[in-house]
Amino acid sequence: MILPQDAARALLVGRVWSKAAAGPCPVLIRDGHVFDLSHLAPTTSSLLELDNLADRLKSLEQSVDLGPLDDFLSGDAGNLLAPIDLQAIKAAGVTFAGSMLERVIEEQAKGDSSRASAVREKLAPVLGDSLKGVVAGSDQAAELKIVLQEMGLWSQYLEVGIGPDAEIFTKSQPMSAVGCGARVGIHPMSEWNNPEPEVVLAVRSDGVIVGATLGNDVNLRDVEGRSALLLGKAKDNNASCAIGPFIRLLDDTFTLSDVGRLTVSLHVEGEDDFDMAGESPMQAISRSPENLVGQMRNRNHQYPDGAVLFLGTMFAPVKDRRGAGQGFTHEIGDRVEISTPSLGRLVNWVDRSDACPEWTFGITALIRNLTQRGLL
Repeated sequence: MILPQDAARALLVGRVWSKAAAGPCPVLIRDGHVFDLSHLAPTTSSLLELDNLADRLKSLEQSVDLGPLDDFLSGDAGNLLAPIDLQAIKAAGVTFAGSMLERVIEEQAKGDSSRASAVREKLAPVLGDSLKGVVAGSDQAAELKIVLQEMGLWSQYLEVGIGPDAEIFTKSQPMSAVGCGARVGIHPMSEWNNPEPEVVLAVRSDGVIVGATLGNDVNLRDVEGRSALLLGKAKDNNASCAIGPFIRLLDDTFTLSDVGRLTVSLHVEGEDDFDMAGESPMQAISRSPENLVGQMRNRNHQYPDGAVLFLGTMFAPVKDRRGAGQGFTHEIGDRVEISTPSLGRLVNWVDRSDACPEWTFGITALIRNLTQRGLL
């Protein structure tokens, strides 16, 4: 099941395409059923802006039952969508020591996976130990920068990893993310790529964090490794952003402190019998979620429809797949599961981005659909 272990007490909101409603609906998941929240707000963006949302949903008595969640997982009643719509989709990069090291390796290897193993053997003993426990922007980080510069090991990735300014970038466009059960896309030019399992925060337009979910920040390591200026090509491709299954709202059963203690698991199963698993503990993050949100949304950056923020991953898979020293890369048909007990499971299958369904339902289509249904 994709729900959290304590689903009975979790406040879970999301978004589905409902065959009965003939369009997308913001929904509440309760007792294994999907309840339409369109009467409260026509979009998840506007839903999350409501004051005292958690209390309102706890006392909600009347709402259209769209049917069992299983009917949306099977496709009989519709399908799950990413639990967001008009929100900006932002991401924080190199927020964990493990991912900092791997980004430097990509840079040194110039995007060539065959060179990564040798570079890793050279850098890991020095950088790996140096970066552990370093708080970004601290005096310790500034001192470490001087040491690494003298050793010729300083990198643009370390600058955003432990320097005062976080890397905050646009992962994907509003309405473009795919949900649980969908295919995720790898650009056909890439031969070295990976999933990035992450916690994703739901943030209101005023900067208040209202919930959390899971995400897959699909990444092309060979593309970004050639040049950091190719970040857009490495990150933003058709179906390259997966979010879900649902947003768990913050309340007395699930707080921001709980978010900081999550451990996110990754499991990849291939049609070639390849199997890989790993974990990312949020406690190893170099910046707090509040700090990252503050760097994303402030007097210089506003998001009137709200935003979601990927918090980064420390899991950069290196298990050899195509041969010794080649490291990990996706193959078509991979099943990718990202999970944590408090947020559930996000499951997707890998395909080429030009083979995944094209993104055609954008903001104009949404407005037209909601108008036809009398919701605007």
